[in-house]
Amino acid sequence: MFKKILRFKDKHPFLFIMAIALVLRMIAVFFSRGFGMHDDHFLVIEPAASWADGGDYMKWLPGTPGNHGPEGHSFFYVGFHYLVIKLLHMFGISNPQFVMFFIRLIHAFLSLLVVSFGYRIASLIAERKTAYKVALLLAVFWFIPFLSVRNLVEMVSIPFLMYGTLIILRQELIRKAGDPGYHQTSFLVAGFFLGMAFSVRYQTLIYTGGLGLALLISRNWKGMFTTALGFLGSVILFQGIIDFFIWHQPFAELTEYIRYNMTHAYEYQTLPWYHYIVEIFGLLIPPVSLMLMFGFFREWKKHFLLFLPVLLFLVFHSIFPNKQERFILPVIPMFILIGLAGWESFVAQSKFWKHHPKILTALWAFFWMVNLVLLLFITPMYSKKARVESMTYLSKYPDLTYFIVEDVNSNIVRFPPVFYTGQWPKYDALTNETSYADFRKWKNWEQLENQPQFILFFQPVNLEARVDSLKQFFPQLEYETTVYPGFMDKVIHRLNPVNANESIVIYRNNALEQMRE
Repeated sequence: MFKKILRFKDKHPFLFIMAIALVLRMIAVFFSRGFGMHDDHFLVIEPAASWADGGDYMKWLPGTPGNHGPEGHSFFYVGFHYLVIKLLHMFGISNPQFVMFFIRLIHAFLSLLVVSFGYRIASLIAERKTAYKVALLLAVFWFIPFLSVRNLVEMVSIPFLMYGTLIILRQELIRKAGDPGYHQTSFLVAGFFLGMAFSVRYQTLIYTGGLGLALLISRNWKGMFTTALGFLGSVILFQGIIDFFIWHQPFAELTEYIRYNMTHAYEYQTLPWYHYIVEIFGLLIPPVSLMLMFGFFREWKKHFLLFLPVLLFLVFHSIFPNKQERFILPVIPMFILIGLAGWESFVAQSKFWKHHPKILTALWAFFWMVNLVLLLFITPMYSKKARVESMTYLSKYPDLTYFIVEDVNSNIVRFPPVFYTGQWPKYDALTNETSYADFRKWKNWEQLENQPQFILFFQPVNLEARVDSLKQFFPQLEYETTVYPGFMDKVIHRLNPVNANESIVIYRNNALEQMRE
């Protein structure tokens, strides 16, 4: 069996790499349940699933009580999920965990395109063996399989960016070489897919603008103009028309998104300008990350068409005040590709590395050991398990209408993913900024029908005292169950307590049960 695998690897190296990529992503599909961060669930799944169920839980749509107009959300990607969930419902698949399985599966196959496009782009600018290495890194880099099955717009935009880039690069190489096969309409297609990336993640406009600028500097103004035309057509179709249908105003959400970010830029993480340099250094595992950085800048003139859009994207996000780790993900595959191509070219010409191949082998061996360990733990990780499983537990109660999240040890609300209840119950959150007595007045808890059916205590700190305090208002509170975080949630919490993925203790209000009886 092992010999057959080796023969297949030698005969079909690219297919072998794709098989590895598929296996890793299928592991993530089956085991990596939950969600990675707030945006990949609450800005995608919750609104789409509620629409599919005939509601508007997040209050995004006009006419919904509580909606005050566009909030800056692109409906293109969310709308895709709405259609997928509606289709699954038509086939009788409505269990939230089963729905998410199929959604992860779709994203896994979409992610395989990144490996394929990475290989095809690298084969145009470097030797075939370097292209294989690029494909392998994009297949197995420790964070990619896990993130590939998340509903993260930064990751989902990548295949569209890379396909548009591949088309433009191929046409530019043909044009410069004077070879047959140059088609102006190809730039139109490239622009269309780059526009799709924009409709998934608005900030990719910086990357697309960098491609256009590189074409202009290369004196291919026709290519730039045609790409822009294709981009504009795509954006009109997926942004302008959709927004006009919903709001009777084209680009309503895009306009609000720009306004909001300009107004609230300093209200989020305002980290130093070098934050993303440090992130790339750690994310891509030193010393290989340093090798890729060196390679990225070493042959910038040779790979200018690819280099400029990535550089502009990184510079923009380094300057912009609001910095979150995921923001630079759209260009990470291209950074790896350009960096490895530049590094391999340097090694091939370097006398030092020719005379010290064992050092280079040792550096890569260290990288692969660290990457493999991280890959084994991260790929199957059930992220935010306690929050998801607590909602899955509540799904056993088909008449669930209202519950409370009690998290008085925190000053922020850790939103419960109510999608997993299979219903759309209302909830309130008690943090350290509100008192029990205040909430009692606001919610009129004296009236039994206004009381919560369940109370979810986040974090076990001073749990007994907190339960006793709420029993003053709900004397028939009874312990129901405790939902524990997954192994990796515990590890991540220990490494960084900001990631408060802790146990959730569920109490049931028996007074409501007696009232119904």
